[in-house]
Amino acid sequence: MAGSARVSLLCLPCAGASATMYLRWRPLLPRWIEVVPVELPGRGMRMGERFVETYDALVERICTEQAVAMQGGFAIFGHSMGALLAYGVVQRLRSLGRPLPVALFASGSSAPSQRDPDRLPDTHDDDALIADLRRQGGTPEEVFASAELMRITLDTLGADYRVCRSFEYVSADTPLPMPLHVLAGRQDDIDAVRVEAWSAHAGGAFSLDWFDGGHFFIRQHEAAVLAALVRRLGLSVAGGLHASHAVA
Repeated sequence: MAGSARVSLLCLPCAGASATMYLRWRPLLPRWIEVVPVELPGRGMRMGERFVETYDALVERICTEQAVAMQGGFAIFGHSMGALLAYGVVQRLRSLGRPLPVALFASGSSAPSQRDPDRLPDTHDDDALIADLRRQGGTPEEVFASAELMRITLDTLGADYRVCRSFEYVSADTPLPMPLHVLAGRQDDIDAVRVEAWSAHAGGAFSLDWFDGGHFFIRQHEAAVLAALVRRLGLSVAGGLHASHAVA
């Protein structure tokens, strides 16, 4: 792989969020990594579109809409719901015989085989959703203070949790053939055993990096997270060719 080769990093958002959560990574990562924030229907620049509220339909939509980006050298990163979607995208790409990512990054999420839908609040209960936002952290106070922003956030979160509830793990799914890198927060309320279970989905290289912080450790300790991402991705794409590049 040439030293000038670039890798597109498709980034899938967590529940209730838009692609903008990843924009700040662009100037922080080395030039050989091209951050591609994936905007899902119903939020951000796609606010006027209807939400897709079932897991299989949303995975199919991502694979269709991101077909161009998923060519050549690319990797996929997903946080929380995004990690679950990333898993589904890889499985669908493989079933279609399409190119696969050089690596998959699953952040802040139970393994697909260990999902616990009972953790999710009633998606039609605003008070329960607000309490969940408070518990998870990561939502700016100005959102809670604005009725309009709160309504947008709750509608998005509810739709995304319905996506998560509709996920059904298929035990016949074969292990992922590319390197699988998992990131997790030590103070997150996801049981460690559910995170560690990602290793059972790995058919090749596997890593698990723990960071201080709760569910949004990727913001609380962003520099350390990005340094790990660069290191793991560098090793995955070229046997360490890019691994010495530090976060800018």
